[in-house]
Amino acid sequence: MTSNISIEELSQCGSPYKIYQDKSAFCFGIDAVLLADYAKGMRGNRICDLCTGNGIIPILLAGKISAQEIHGLELQKDIADLARESVRLNNLEDRIKIFDGNLKKATEIFEKNTYDAVTVNPPYMKPNSETRETPKSIARQEIHCNLEDVIKASAGLLKSNGKFFMIHRPNRLGEIFILLEKYNLGARRIRLVQPKENEKPTMFLLEAEKCLHPELIVEPVLKIYSEPGIYSAETKEIYGRE
Repeated sequence: MTSNISIEELSQCGSPYKIYQDKSAFCFGIDAVLLADYAKGMRGNRICDLCTGNGIIPILLAGKISAQEIHGLELQKDIADLARESVRLNNLEDRIKIFDGNLKKATEIFEKNTYDAVTVNPPYMKPNSETRETPKSIARQEIHCNLEDVIKASAGLLKSNGKFFMIHRPNRLGEIFILLEKYNLGARRIRLVQPKENEKPTMFLLEAEKCLHPELIVEPVLKIYSEPGIYSAETKEIYGRE
């Protein structure tokens, strides 16, 4: 491994595991931690994480849920290889398997309509004329897949009444609700995330269910910081800190 790669303890995220991080690529952030926590109430034994990166969400989920079959799909092979190393580092090979490939082909890589839940922390931004293809830009911008590709693939993998969990940015909400309806995913609950009191939300967490269109529950806003540099009590709880 190169000098850019280090091992990070996940105890700071309330997990007993460790993970390899490549500092030259896109490293996981609070959005992955929030999504894994939001999805921890899922039921079922077969889970798929799209845009898995270095495998952070499957590894965090392995410490939170009892599912014995957690799959991760990552486009960039070297990053998928790093995720596999993290799985081996934690002796989780019997529970987590990492695949490399484009999520546009997810229903060719995996069996259709068989997953109890799909999680995804996708690229948030649309590319522009100045976008250069790098490991970081691929993770951040819709270079190789767009929002419709993400939701279509997720719906194709889920069994009837399977759960879909996603974190994204509020400026894409209108587009997301249209696509959920198009692919027969009914939004169950949503939670806005704001940095601190009186600031605009910068993310949201979403749970939807295939073939079910219940009344949407809008949950209280999650505030990340109670004051500059100090996590709120709820954020500390999510991270497993006192």
